[in-house]
Amino acid sequence: MVILITGSSHTGKTLMAQKLLEKYKYPYLSIDHLKMGLIRSGNTDLTPEDDDQLTNYLWPIVWEMIKTVIENEQNLIVEGCYVPADWCRDFDDRYLSSIQFICLAMTESYIDRHFETIIGKESVIESRMNAADCTAEELKQCNRWFIDAFGGAGENVVLIEADFEQVIETVSSVIV
Repeated sequence: MVILITGSSHTGKTLMAQKLLEKYKYPYLSIDHLKMGLIRSGNTDLTPEDDDQLTNYLWPIVWEMIKTVIENEQNLIVEGCYVPADWCRDFDDRYLSSIQFICLAMTESYIDRHFETIIGKESVIESRMNAADCTAEELKQCNRWFIDAFGGAGENVVLIEADFEQVIETVSSVIV
């Protein structure tokens, strides 16, 4: 089983992966860790700011890793924002039946009401190198993109509208 978690920045992808790791004892892969390993090792000239190019660069690596995990009947949690909205086109039914997909996004009203808390908890699992460099408008724009792109691709987007902890807990409890 592969649990694939994507979504906008600050939506709790890493927190959810950590909770699932603790609950199911599945290892998890942070696509951000892969990104930084490739950047720091000099295997790419891309930078952490090259989001669209990073998706195109990282996704083929990630999808082949997912296939390998499924072929070996292993379990893995994969989390990160570098997942294209049409991600499922890269898998046939044999693989898709072994992938649980989650896309997290916050509504604009949630961001308006909770922006300071969102930023205050941005390093709860991992330390961010550029903490608090995100504005409310940037966060809204990024979340809008995930809602439109993944929703438009027919994916279910889990909206964080009221109680963040409840959404993360509920989604974590219905996996597998």
